[in-house]
Amino acid sequence: MTVTGQDTEVIRALRGLEDSGSSVRLRAALAVGTTPDPRFVDKLVERSAVEPEFYVRDMLTWALTRHPVSLTLPALLREVRSKRGQARSQALHTLSKIGDRRAWPAITRTLLSDADDEVARSAWRAAVVLVPEGEESALATVLVTQLGRGGRETRLSLSRALIALGEVAAPALLAAATASDPRVRAHALATQRLSRDPDAGFESAIEEAKRVVALGGSGQEGP
Repeated sequence: MTVTGQDTEVIRALRGLEDSGSSVRLRAALAVGTTPDPRFVDKLVERSAVEPEFYVRDMLTWALTRHPVSLTLPALLREVRSKRGQARSQALHTLSKIGDRRAWPAITRTLLSDADDEVARSAWRAAVVLVPEGEESALATVLVTQLGRGGRETRLSLSRALIALGEVAAPALLAAATASDPRVRAHALATQRLSRDPDAGFESAIEEAKRVVALGGSGQEGP
């Protein structure tokens, strides 16, 4: 069998994605995205599931977006069902960047409430991008069930997702602001404040919300 120069380049790039040096892997991912080839798709998806370096993962996502959706979408939809957390998270992240709403049915309630914070955060971002018109309110109802979970970055991600849904999220947030769990109430109040005043800053909004909750308020009181 004759091996062409193009085949040699493909083999070199595929090997580069497995190199022990992160800079080599980064350059390989850049090369793969610069010259897309259907033979790269499975390896890009496979590598995304295990790549330890953030910048390399980001380049792998970019490279996948450079390939035809007809090839990447089926592979990524398989990954969101993986047992490996990073595989699910990266696949969801890439789906959000591709933005093809045919992926929406894969954004299940299970993923939106995944025990792995990184997976859940990726699912929230993907859901906001992919949600069909008319289903935003139902999505907000699911998202508010996650209020109060995780650390600062997780809570901020959820607030951003709810704010991105716009006014349709307001009723769900209003209900959450009277929840029995003080963490849920504080997070809901902070999200409401950020929605009204995007420049407030998350830390400031959270601290103010905690004070309101500690005083037994709901944040809905009039002057």
